[in-house]
Order: sequence, then structure tokens, then C-alpha cells
Amino acid sequence: MKTNNNMLIEVDQLKKYFDVGNGKLLKAVNDLSFGIREGETLGMVGESGCGKSTAGRTILRLYEPTAGAVNFKGQNIVKAKGSALKALRREMQMIFQDPYASLNPRWKVEDLIAEPIDIHGLANGSKDRKMQVERLLDRVGLRSEHASRYPHEFSGGQRQRIGIARALAVNPKFIVCDEPISALDVSIQAQVVNLLQDLQRDLGLTYLFIAHDLAMVKHISDRVAVMYLGKMVELAESEELYANPKHPYTKALMSAIPVPDPDVEETKERIVLTGDLPSPISPPSGCHFRTRCPFATEKCANEVPLFREVEPNHWAACHYA
Repeated sequence: MKTNNNMLIEVDQLKKYFDVGNGKLLKAVNDLSFGIREGETLGMVGESGCGKSTAGRTILRLYEPTAGAVNFKGQNIVKAKGSALKALRREMQMIFQDPYASLNPRWKVEDLIAEPIDIHGLANGSKDRKMQVERLLDRVGLRSEHASRYPHEFSGGQRQRIGIARALAVNPKFIVCDEPISALDVSIQAQVVNLLQDLQRDLGLTYLFIAHDLAMVKHISDRVAVMYLGKMVELAESEELYANPKHPYTKALMSAIPVPDPDVEETKERIVLTGDLPSPISPPSGCHFRTRCPFATEKCANEVPLFREVEPNHWAACHYA
């Protein structure tokens, strides 16, 4: 897939395989290639186990890639070492899915948020450190007195705000949001998404937004990528993808989005996929989706479909898209 020069992040044939024993490999991410432009939000969707979160962590090198390249501002993160890698880590941060598991329960909020500030030496003494933490708490809608409390004293939504403040502590340019709202109450989810959008506008952030909620992804994303069994099967502008999906898997996902109009919902065609998601340890030959696809032919079993531009700025990996 071709990418533009204004891409902040360029992922090129990224692979992440896990050795599961007996000479078998789990291909969690397999030949992933895409770019994210500076200041945009790329949404990434797909079923559980499709490799979304592994892709996000591998891009940031929280998991070491098996193969491929990740270029940030033209610098290959995969090959970076020592101080060069540390400098890149300042530019790239992550908001984790579970605000209960991602915060050390023994640390006060001030220390949780200030940890990256300490690692990168960004504070001029304890007074400046405290001021930076209070400024970050204010930016995410919390109060300065919250700094002296422990994570268990907060609600899920407040904990996720603490996680966002920690990600912002080193003034990053790129943030991977790994299902940042899926563990929260529905009433809180919109608040957190609005906060992320405000921060993006004010700070010029670039997001990779990984999620299950297709309606929320449409709301926050400029472009949307659809993953299936470790591979990207479709990529397009958000409005275009939702209005005109090309891949059979994307069509099935889109048909599952509820419509608030009962008359429309009643007449809407629902595409129900048969069979279970195949194992990434032994995926089907050819097109990985063919075992569940109503349009599969012999060609789908024998040939891997190319990820190609089927319409301007609309990419899909399907022989018949």
C-alpha cells in the first residue's frame, strides 16, 4: 500500500508471531501496512482476537515485532536502540483498555502521572513536578487534590482520565488508544471520547483508536481500518466506509450497528456470519475470511487477495470487491 509524505506513522509489512510450542506460531499480526497522517484519528475495528491490540502494542514496541518496519517521522522504531528509542518513546504513548489494571494500586496519583516525567527528566525539582501533575489533572477534568489519593478511591471513568493524564505527561505526538472506553459505563464513554477529541484539537495529537464499538469509531475517526485474523481487510475514510463497505466482512460488521429509528431497524438486512473465527495458529488458505464468506469461490481458497485500491482512497483485500 502506498502512503503519503505527510504520514506521521508508516507501518510497513509488520508481523508479530507468538511461539505457542510444538513448532506452531500464532500469527497475531500478519503483513500489516498502513499510514496515519499527522493530526488524524485512524480507527481500527474487528472481532476479539483479530489482532487489533497486538498491532497497537507492536507499533509502540511494547511487543517486539517479528518482522517489518514502523517509521515515525521517517525514523524506523523497530531498529532504534538506547537513547534513540527512549527519545521516540517520549513521542509515542498508550492509553490502556482497563483503568483498573493499568494503574499501580500502591502508588498515589501524583506518582503515577509523574513517573514518565521522572524517567525523561522533565521536571526542575519537586515543586515543578507537582505543578506539572496538577496542570495535567486539570486538563483531563480532575482536581489538584486528587493527586494525593490512590487509584481505588476513583470511579472507572476517573481512573481512565488519570491514565490519559499519564499518557500526556511527556507531550507526545502520537497516542495508541487501546479500547479506552470498553471497560467504562455507557454514560461515561461519551465524556471520555469528547475529552480525547478536545485534547486532539488543543494539542495537535494523532490517534490510533482501537475499539469494538462501531458507532463510536465512526464518531471519532477520520479513517477506519478493518482487521480480520491478523490482516487488514479494508481501509477508507470513515463516512465512505460506513456508507459503502466493499469487503464482505465489513458489510457484516456494518449490518450489526443498531439504528435508532425502529422502522429502519426492522427493515434493515442483517448479515449473520456462519461458523466461528478460525484459529490464527492455522488460518485458512488463500483468503482468511473465505470459511465464513457467503461469496467464496475456489479462487478464494487458492489465492491470497491483494490489499488494493478498489476506489480512490478506498482499499480492500477481496478478489471481488
